[in-house]
Amino acid sequence: MSSIGTGYDLSASQFSPDGRVFQVEYALKAVENSGTAIGIRGKDGVVFGVEKLVLSKLYEAGANKRIFHIDRHIGMAVAGLLADARQIVETAREEAANYRSVYGAPIPLKYLTDRVAMYIHQYTLYSSIRPFGCSFILSSFEEDGPHMYSIDPSGVALGYHGCATGKAKQAAKTEIEKLKMQDMTMKDLVKEVAKIIYIVHDEVKDKAFELELSWVGEATNGKHQLVPKDIAEEAEKYAKESLEEDSDSDDEDL
Repeated sequence: MSSIGTGYDLSASQFSPDGRVFQVEYALKAVENSGTAIGIRGKDGVVFGVEKLVLSKLYEAGANKRIFHIDRHIGMAVAGLLADARQIVETAREEAANYRSVYGAPIPLKYLTDRVAMYIHQYTLYSSIRPFGCSFILSSFEEDGPHMYSIDPSGVALGYHGCATGKAKQAAKTEIEKLKMQDMTMKDLVKEVAKIIYIVHDEVKDKAFELELSWVGEATNGKHQLVPKDIAEEAEKYAKESLEEDSDSDDEDL
């Protein structure tokens, strides 16, 4: 048998001859079929932006959100299968609530990330279950400042200053790398996050989408909140104007 998947992709508990677990790779493909989610960590907080693709004009606006509150100081952005993501969200909320109940203090994001990552990894070990088809970005604001981690379907968790997941993650990472994010405030980052989502959105294949924005940091007194409507609208306006300016300059060059 070859190691292109034939015979080795029937179970999450089986390695191919070259050391690959195809079920996990298929889960990553499910993430890539989803809208893009990005998170950027600035000097005073973290900002999330999610491109929620609208597949039908009949959908109610604002339904099936892809940004969740885990605890008062922790938020989660999701790319991938939303049904799978809700299971992880509930698990993360239980972990946060149990920690607060036992220790009387909010759960540190590093500890929560490790617990959730171990839970996700368990689903890559047995043939009777399948990996979760979603990736997550977690953020918090604690006494020592903002924190952000990303978890993929294999259970690998890494800390980031800026990260992206979903359909256009590579293009989004390229745009994030251009920013001096460690010197930027949350209010500056909201505009940049909106701009990046608009830049990487594929207007040909995916015409309709909703932009979801949230933040956590000094400006929110350490609480994870959705970005206020007026600030979000201003950020979207800035993003659209920036795109128009870029397209005009490209036309002039031609």
